[in-house]
Amino acid sequence: MEVPVGFLRKLWSFLSFLPFFLLLLLLGLLKAALVGPVVVGIIFIGNSAVIIGLWTAHFVWTYYCVAKTKKLGLVLKILVLVSLPVPLVLWPIFGIVGCLLGGVGYGFFAPLLATFEAVGENVTEKFYHCFVDGCWSTIKGACIVVQDFTDFCFHSYFSYMDELIEKVLPDEKPMDIKLSKLPSCLLASLIGIPVDVLLITAVALWKSPYMLLRGWKRLLEDLIGREGPFLETVCVPFAGLAIILWPLAVVGAVIISIISSFFLGLYSGVIVHQEDSLQMGLAYIVSVVSLFDEYVNDLLYLREGSCLPSQA
Repeated sequence: MEVPVGFLRKLWSFLSFLPFFLLLLLLGLLKAALVGPVVVGIIFIGNSAVIIGLWTAHFVWTYYCVAKTKKLGLVLKILVLVSLPVPLVLWPIFGIVGCLLGGVGYGFFAPLLATFEAVGENVTEKFYHCFVDGCWSTIKGACIVVQDFTDFCFHSYFSYMDELIEKVLPDEKPMDIKLSKLPSCLLASLIGIPVDVLLITAVALWKSPYMLLRGWKRLLEDLIGREGPFLETVCVPFAGLAIILWPLAVVGAVIISIISSFFLGLYSGVIVHQEDSLQMGLAYIVSVVSLFDEYVNDLLYLREGSCLPSQA
């Protein structure tokens, strides 16, 4: 990092903003403690009521539309009908847990970020907005979240399922899979899911300390040098907040990697069906881990490529 002109002056300016940042942080945490429980209650109770109330209708209508549609071939339709209970039963569980986590996240971060946004350059009466912003607006936002979720579950979902049972065009071929390829596809998916989940999770956990330290290093360099997004003095409070919240971003990246690894492993069955080759599916299982490792290395500015094999 190049040392900026007047480094001591800028360092003193940075240190002088620490009390200002801490006061904003404490005020934001206080507002989050007051508003957060209300927001969590609105989102959790409202969305959970929608999920539970419409679950029976979703279950019945989904089965009806899949059974009636002509856009799916016989083999694929039977496979979907047999496997549908799994997502339909898990939907209320994951949906309610997601509503709780989403409500906690929104109820905590919205007032906190609004407190820091109140000191922006284009905001007048900053002192007043530091106390007011993020309170009532967050509660209204929670109500909008419930309203949008209700619209999706009550209107959008049924509209999509109605499109599934529309008449197909004469030249339109239904989606289907060959019965002879089904055992190979299932075998590849059964192998790919545990292998890719374990290996991608291991890579994500191994690289997470690098992501944490390199992120902190870059944020501190931009903060002290006033480069990048922290060029202006008014951005210093946001810099401190970004440094504090960076570990949460790292944890979120690891969780997303673990979740995506399941679908990457499942996709190996699709590769087998497309290429009509079990060997290609097994090669994909190995190579996708190498591609993930290479992508992470590029993202963290580590050495190019990957030490993992790129093909079986």
